[in-house]
Amino acid sequence: MVAGLGNPGKEYSKTRHNMGFIVVEELARRHHLSFNSSRFNADISKGTIEGQQTILVKPQSYMNRSGFPVQQISSYFKIETENIIIIHDDLDLSFGRIMIVKDRGHGGHNGIRSIIESLGTKNFTRIRVGVGRPTKESLNEVAGYVLGRFAEDEQKQIDTIIKTAADACTLILSNNVQAAMNLFN
Repeated sequence: MVAGLGNPGKEYSKTRHNMGFIVVEELARRHHLSFNSSRFNADISKGTIEGQQTILVKPQSYMNRSGFPVQQISSYFKIETENIIIIHDDLDLSFGRIMIVKDRGHGGHNGIRSIIESLGTKNFTRIRVGVGRPTKESLNEVAGYVLGRFAEDEQKQIDTIIKTAADACTLILSNNVQAAMNLFN
């Protein structure tokens, strides 16, 4: 399962916090898959990517409650946690940087916190997509920043970042997590 984290609704569609949705949509586009099913409060697409039967997931429960749909889908389809890849935005990485981690804590990301709580483990892979930090660090500034649209100079780089994150996920599926870490971290 590859789950991209984000928030449902058009008002969030092109925001930093929806980087996970954006990358999963790129994976679906590349592999001619469509999100034509809704189940467990998530949009789902099933197909084959790099020879692997894959379920692409966009939880529709809002970021802070991403865990329940991820847990329900993994349970229903009998997917082991080590076969789950989560793609999400990350404030702690500079804009555009990709980092792949496995079996790590939430690092303050509420969507990841929810998934760890729901699964009862942190033994899954994450593709962290850097969105940088706002210049002011107050809670309101951070929330406004991640829920905000990309700046004009960021817009010029966004397609490359999305493609790179999708490439990282594809390499994990075709090879393994370590190979992807060696190439992308």
